[in-house]
Amino acid sequence: MTIRYAIFLLVTLALTGFIGYGTFATARLLRTWRPERNLLLLPQENALRVLLALACIGLGLLSGVEQTALGWRWENWQTDALLGLGIGLALAFGFYAATRLLLHLGGERFYSPSLLEILLPANRREFWLVLLAFIPAVLVEELLFRSLFIGGLSPLLPPLLLVIGTGIAFGLLHSPQGIWGMAGAGLAGVIFGLLFTATGSLVAPLLAHYVANSVQIGIATQTKKGEATLVG
Repeated sequence: MTIRYAIFLLVTLALTGFIGYGTFATARLLRTWRPERNLLLLPQENALRVLLALACIGLGLLSGVEQTALGWRWENWQTDALLGLGIGLALAFGFYAATRLLLHLGGERFYSPSLLEILLPANRREFWLVLLAFIPAVLVEELLFRSLFIGGLSPLLPPLLLVIGTGIAFGLLHSPQGIWGMAGAGLAGVIFGLLFTATGSLVAPLLAHYVANSVQIGIATQTKKGEATLVG
């Protein structure tokens, strides 16, 4: 292992810890505080997401791993985009149905919709702004969990182990949504990882992730209920 690759590993783990701590700290704060504005639309939050995405790209370059292994390839982007679109729609409606069923059977024992309800757009203008804000948010998660962890660690560990491991980590980041929030996000993380390894590109998981979140926020906005599970 080169010093360059070792630095990549340490900084990537530190970045993941930073994001994880920020997620849990925000969830803890939201138990007693309700923001006046949609959290997804705060300028400083979106600026941070853009910086984190740039940091992930920089870490990918630092790793010395081939860009094709990181999923930075676009040869079959049309096919990958269609695949991602289909998987994203299937995840959105599948998780919506499952979340409604769980809320009906167990109330909020398995799933807490409070976080999603905070993110619901107040009007049509906010809805389109939220969809725009999803772009850097999803990009950061896909660059980190798919490009850096699965692609970047591919010289060290088998792809299937990386897919499962990143899926578990991805699910844990969604613990504020309850047991089903973690399980659903973990399953989605595994699916995104399989898309990444099957296509060798970030296009399919990136689009699937974005479509799943966008459709679910749209459904939740129309119903005015948190009966959806954001996968990122």
